[in-house]
Amino acid sequence: MGSSVDNLFVRLKERGFQARIVSAFHLHQLQKEIESLRSHAVLDSQFYENRLAWFNFQIPDDLPKAQSLIVVAVPRPQTRAIFIWNGQRHPLILPPTYTGYDDITKQVGDFVAGILDENGFKATETAIPLKLLAVRSGLGQYGRNNICYVPGMGSFLQLVAVYSDMPCKDDSWQETMMMKSCEECELCRRACPTGAISSDRFLLRAERCISYHNEKKGDVPFPKWIDDTWHNCIVGCMRCQRVCPQNRKFIQWIGEEEEFSEKETALLLQGVPQDKLPATTLGKLERLDLVDYLNCLPRNLAVFFNKSQ
Repeated sequence: MGSSVDNLFVRLKERGFQARIVSAFHLHQLQKEIESLRSHAVLDSQFYENRLAWFNFQIPDDLPKAQSLIVVAVPRPQTRAIFIWNGQRHPLILPPTYTGYDDITKQVGDFVAGILDENGFKATETAIPLKLLAVRSGLGQYGRNNICYVPGMGSFLQLVAVYSDMPCKDDSWQETMMMKSCEECELCRRACPTGAISSDRFLLRAERCISYHNEKKGDVPFPKWIDDTWHNCIVGCMRCQRVCPQNRKFIQWIGEEEEFSEKETALLLQGVPQDKLPATTLGKLERLDLVDYLNCLPRNLAVFFNKSQ
């Protein structure tokens, strides 16, 4: 492995990150894998259009001589928001990556670009399936729940990838793998109340995942088959990750925390628009990166407060 790559990986490791590099030649393989799932109707068509159709597998115009893909894993905690309702405190979780996702992506991308620039290379952003790239690169492995796990991080991480014109002299591309510890373990499957983690196939039935439904626009009601008691996060879901033995060391890791008064909680349940919210309330939502989810908070929060939608 060349000295430029060694330097990059050492600098990333100093920050607690892990990384791998693969040839940009594999772009077409990533595309083929995703499109194969769609063409064989393994992926729900609506889920594909809503969540995967934005992928771009073309070498970017601003780096036409890109030769490599660099993928980085960054440890990330959960975030907690406490909502006061009927005199009671309701602590609710945001899974890792929901808070500060874009900021982390930019910070890590800029950090990698700066190191590469010192070595005479360039980098630019990607729009590709990061989980698949991470597993294909050997950086991580799939859990039975289809989430990417990285040694020393569990699933409490965020993935960031960039294109680079740095040559890939030691391509770590490999077959996708499930963690060996998952072979005799079905804790996540049993913990998933919706049947999204199936016993008859490995690929997640993403259209049944709670996260898929509670991230939809607020005017889309939850399907009747989703029981209110299944909800466990403001957006997203942590059921399968909480029971996973690989996350035992990280499950109590909470980063940012904000508290909403009863008056603020009432405003959110009423669906008060962004421009009508008090500055202090809006500031809390911004720090939690919940502004983009503002229109679905009335629906999502209502299930925790026994309040009709």
